[in-house]
Amino acid sequence: VQLVESGGGLVQPGGSLRLSCAASGFTFSRYCMSWYRQAPGKERELVAIISWGAKNLTIYSDSVRGRFTISRDNVRNMLYLQMSSLKVEDTAVYLCAKDRLQFSAVTPRLTYDYWGQGTQVTVSS
Repeated sequence: VQLVESGGGLVQPGGSLRLSCAASGFTFSRYCMSWYRQAPGKERELVAIISWGAKNLTIYSDSVRGRFTISRDNVRNMLYLQMSSLKVEDTAVYLCAKDRLQFSAVTPRLTYDYWGQGTQVTVSS
């Protein structure tokens, strides 16, 4: 299993970025996938979850709801995070994660068995 994030960078407040996570080594469409973030000195924080398959059920943290959109392409085995109206407090390393179990219900209580290495997002003027 491999998860490889890309798309991070430096952006001004109010700007946008799209993160990508390339997945391989497992049947991508069968698993819920999530984005987490970790800022220096802070605990890892759930950003968004998307359901397995094509229903695209989603959960967002209160801090990003309405500004971020998680999506997936089950043909290309890709996970995305579209981030808009970025704030300084969104600065963090963003990681994608694979649910441990197939066909899980979408819930913040998922557990994960694989993580990507992360991509840095810095929001600064």
